[in-house]
Amino acid sequence: MLPYEANVLTFEKRSTDRCLGVRISILASPVNRTLTTARALRGTVSVPADKSIAHRALLISALAVGDSEIEGFAADAADPQSTLGCLKALGIRFTPSSLNLTVHGSGLHGLRQPTRSLDAGNSGTTIRLLAGVLAGQTFVSTIGGDESLNRRPMKRIIDPLSEMGARIEATEGQTAPLTIHGTCPLRAVEYRLPVASAQVKSAVLFAGLFSDGMTKVIERTPTRDHTERMLGLKVIESPPGKVIEVQGGMAIQPGRFIIPGDISAAAFLIAAALIVPGSELRLAGIGLNPTRSRILDVFRSLGGDIQITDQRVVGSEPVGDLVVRGSSLRGSLDLRGDLVAELIDEIPILAVTAAFSDGSFAVEDASELRLKESDRIHALATNLRKLGLDVEEYEDGFAFQAKKGLTGSEFESYGDHRIAMAFGIAGIGVPNGALIRNSECVDISFPGFWEKLQSVQGT
Repeated sequence: MLPYEANVLTFEKRSTDRCLGVRISILASPVNRTLTTARALRGTVSVPADKSIAHRALLISALAVGDSEIEGFAADAADPQSTLGCLKALGIRFTPSSLNLTVHGSGLHGLRQPTRSLDAGNSGTTIRLLAGVLAGQTFVSTIGGDESLNRRPMKRIIDPLSEMGARIEATEGQTAPLTIHGTCPLRAVEYRLPVASAQVKSAVLFAGLFSDGMTKVIERTPTRDHTERMLGLKVIESPPGKVIEVQGGMAIQPGRFIIPGDISAAAFLIAAALIVPGSELRLAGIGLNPTRSRILDVFRSLGGDIQITDQRVVGSEPVGDLVVRGSSLRGSLDLRGDLVAELIDEIPILAVTAAFSDGSFAVEDASELRLKESDRIHALATNLRKLGLDVEEYEDGFAFQAKKGLTGSEFESYGDHRIAMAFGIAGIGVPNGALIRNSECVDISFPGFWEKLQSVQGT
C-alpha cells in the first residue's frame, strides 16, 4: 500500500506560473492525503531553497545596478514567486534558466509605478519587506494579498515607515491592502524594534537605503540576520542589543547568490526520521545560519541523534549536511520569551515531535502564532487533541503531557502549510495512520513534500 492516497474534490484556486511571477486562475483540487504508518526512513533528500534568503536575494538584486545571478531559486514555492511577481510589476526583468535566475537590476531609483495593485499572495515576507522599498519611491503603489494575508497585522511596519516620512493607508484594523505614498528621500531614523521580527527589521533597513542619512535599527532579541549579511551592513553588538546601520543611497553591487536548503522545511523531515525507529536520513545542503539553527539544539535536547557533516560557507551563509537517526525521545520542552521568537515557525513540528516523547510540552509568549497563515494555537490544540492528548489552550500558547498510545485521525490543515506538514509527520508515526484535509497548501513552502516523504519511507 502506498504511504498516502488522494481523495479529490474540486474548487477554484489561484496558481503561480513558474519563474514568471504571473498569477493565473485555474481549476484546482483540494487533496486529502491518507498516510499510513512508516517503517525506517532511509536515503538522501534535498529540501526547497530557503525562502527567507530567496526573497532578499530578489529584492537586493532588483535594487542593484546590473545583472545578478540567483542559484537554487525556489522556483516552485509560491511565496518567493509572489516577490518575483511584484518586482516584475515594478519593471524588473528576469531571465530564468534550468538552474539559475538572472535578475536585471535597475538600481535604487529604477523601479516604475505599477499599473495595478501588487499581489503578495500569502507571503508576509513579500508585503513587509517590499513595503520598505516602496516607502522610498516617488510614486504611489498599493499592495495586498490573499484573504489570510490581508488579516495579518501591518501596524508594525506602518509605524516605522510613517516615522521615516512615507504616508501609508490601510484598513481600519491596520491590515492590508496598503496604499503607500512614497517619499524620497526618507528621514533617517534610529528605530528600536518593539517586537522581535526579522520582517520589521528588514522593512526598515530596506527603507533606510532611501533615507537622507544613517538609519539604525536596534534589536534586543536576535532575529534572522540574512538582510544585514547579504547587504554587508555594519552590525554593532551593544547592550542591551544589536545595532544594524544602513547608509542612505549606498550603492548595491550586482552579485551571485546561492540559496541553501531551508532549515524550516528540513525540520519536518528531521522530525520524521527522529520519531520513526531505525531511520537514517541525510538532508543535503541545509542552511545553518545561527539565527535559524536553534531548532537543532531543541531536537537534540529531546535526545535526537542529529549530526552535521561537510560544513562550509556558501556566499555569506553557513551550510552543511545533516544526518538524522531514529531516536528514543525523552524530556520536556518549555518554550517562552526569546526562544519563542527564534522558533516561531518551528513550533508546529516541535509540538508534534514532543507528542512522541515521554515528557511535556508548553509554549507561552507566543500570541504571534494566532496571526500566522492560520490561528496556529487553535489549530495545533485541536489537532493534538485528535491524537489523543489532553491539551490546555490559552491566549498566548498551549500545553500538554505526552502519553503512549497516540491515535491517528482526520486532521484539518486550516489551509496552513506548516500545520499540514506537521500532522502529516504525526500520521506516519501512529499505528493507524492519518488523513490530512486540504493537503495541497504545503506548496506554499515545500512543493513535492508528500512525494519526498513517500520516497524515503518503507511500509
